[in-house]
Amino acid sequence: MRFLTIALIFLCFFAGQSSFAQLVSDDNALDEINYDVNLTTPYHTTLTFFFNLEDNNFKPEEAAKALNWRGMEDADKEDLSVKLKQIFEGRGVAVRTSQIPNEPGYLDSLAGNEPIFYFDRQKLPGIFLSKRGEEWKFSSFSVGEIERMHRETYPYGTARLLNLLPKIGTDKYFGLYLWQIIGLGILILFVFLTHWVLTFLVDKVLLYVISKLGYGNEGEKYLLPVAKVTSIYFIVLLLSLFIRVLQLPIEVWSWLVIIFMVLKPLMITIIFYKIVDVVAAYFVKLALKTESTLDDQLVPLLRKTLKAFVVIIGTLFILRDGLSLDIIPFLTGLSIGGVAIALAAQDTIKNFFGSVMIFVDRPFQVGDWITSGDVDGTVEEVGFRSTRVRTFRNSVMYIPNGKIADATVDNHGLRQYRRFYTTITITYDTPPQLVEEFIKGLREIVLAHPHTRKDYFNIYFNNLSSYSLDIMFYVFFEVPTWPMELQSRHELLIQIMKLAETLGVRFAFPTQTLHMESFPEKKELSPDFSQETEESYKKKLGAFLQQELGKKQ
Repeated sequence: MRFLTIALIFLCFFAGQSSFAQLVSDDNALDEINYDVNLTTPYHTTLTFFFNLEDNNFKPEEAAKALNWRGMEDADKEDLSVKLKQIFEGRGVAVRTSQIPNEPGYLDSLAGNEPIFYFDRQKLPGIFLSKRGEEWKFSSFSVGEIERMHRETYPYGTARLLNLLPKIGTDKYFGLYLWQIIGLGILILFVFLTHWVLTFLVDKVLLYVISKLGYGNEGEKYLLPVAKVTSIYFIVLLLSLFIRVLQLPIEVWSWLVIIFMVLKPLMITIIFYKIVDVVAAYFVKLALKTESTLDDQLVPLLRKTLKAFVVIIGTLFILRDGLSLDIIPFLTGLSIGGVAIALAAQDTIKNFFGSVMIFVDRPFQVGDWITSGDVDGTVEEVGFRSTRVRTFRNSVMYIPNGKIADATVDNHGLRQYRRFYTTITITYDTPPQLVEEFIKGLREIVLAHPHTRKDYFNIYFNNLSSYSLDIMFYVFFEVPTWPMELQSRHELLIQIMKLAETLGVRFAFPTQTLHMESFPEKKELSPDFSQETEESYKKKLGAFLQQELGKKQ
């Protein structure tokens, strides 16, 4: 706001040193022109029109002769002539006499060699001179567009101020009319007042309402910056509407028009740039509600992508609307250059789309243990170009997303159950009744453990190997991480060892047995099961279950 105020004060001083002629003459044309109407060339028609609308030589009836009134004979010619000049002024079009052709047979090569002349194709696309007979005049099409373009140039009733303000006074002070000085003062006061009102609404009212809704921190961090920039945009918008009513010198106003035309798309770009932070904060909250950690990586990438998109689009609008540059050749050049860049950066583009597929399909997320070819480790970060995996050697592997998107990925982190399969080997001298009771005890251990799958497991005596009786132990753990799986394995194996010790079951290992006659003074190594019965095995199993697993028989 201070910058706008200083600019207005500087404008007052600069305007006082300038001429108020709409026509910017580079060759003393205004001094040489006489009062006769001369329409022989675009140059003389332009001089005739603007000279007869100057304050010190105001003859709108003479200026109206430079317009083609075909089909509009009953129109208020003097009023439309004045409005046409106001359109030039309001849109900041400086008509330079040195750039106007002074040839009766002038042809516009950009318009198919037609006898027409455009003053400014960007700012005044519908206003041009055309030759009719031997005379150059503002075309009948241009005359028909005057009312519409005047409303667009001075919208929301500001056109009424063009007639009201000069009634305040036409005395000159420091090169400015009295009504212009008063108008500038009112405009500066209006800027300060509008800034104060919008600041109050944003800092007090808006923040109070947001706090009452329970979003005080979010509002102050994200919404308040957007509201402040938006309030400044409205001030710039209102200032650009009302300052043109002051009819400032074209040398000044033509530059101010460019400044305002650049400021408006620039402010809108900044607004959307900050809105991206609001959108990103909303997605952060959504990501926190999901179990997936991939969303947490996606939000920062989404924020950066949207901000880059806003900056690119905003720059194009500034170039087109603010600086009146034709961006079509620029976009065409980008498309041709884009093909060349795409051919030179195929791997980069492939990796980018690979990252898109990872975010869409979600084959894994941050924290998952994955295996893919030589890759075996935990996912730490998923970027736009590569995925970072921490191996179990504590090294870091960077895998291009294009490669990992095409590869087969085994995601151990998405397992609902973690399988545990082993073979329990016992010695051949174990009686069948003891094997039965031992297997029953193994099943009870699985059922009693808090993290095993109860609806599906397999524990059977399933093989007679060369040195042992083999019992298949096939169970699943319902745990989220590998350390918890290892802890559950540890607990099961400890219980199995205790059960074997209680029942007297010996685990087998690769051995060779040499049979010898027994010696009376030596005790045999093999356990004596002759005195054991099936009933005694059941008693031992019951005691184990009651003591270790807390089950009643």
